[in-house]
Amino acid sequence: VQLVESGGGTVQSGGSLRLSCLVSGYLYGGNCMGWFRQAPGQEREIVAATYAALNRTHYVDSVKGRFTISQDNVNNTVYLQMNSLKPEDTAIYYCAARDDGSCSLNPGWTYRGQGTQVTVS
Repeated sequence: VQLVESGGGTVQSGGSLRLSCLVSGYLYGGNCMGWFRQAPGQEREIVAATYAALNRTHYVDSVKGRFTISQDNVNNTVYLQMNSLKPEDTAIYYCAARDDGSCSLNPGWTYRGQGTQVTVS
């Protein structure tokens, strides 16, 4: 499984960005996709997850109402629409996938991309 992120950049506080993740390869046990982020000096945290087959999404409290995760299974792409961005959203954002048959914000993520930088000034 290969995950390739794009769409990062620098944006002013209150602005928006949309991250994309192109997925290749086969995922056993379903197709649960997610986005992590890691800010300088901080641990990596999961911010959103989606299991499109059951139309389920999960968000960490700090991004609820501002971020939206979605999947385009025709184009094998996962998106993270980020609105009302804040300086504390500054981080490297990673696309992730899991194939253990579950889909939540809990540990168990198997695959991760190389990341894309998001900077909010």
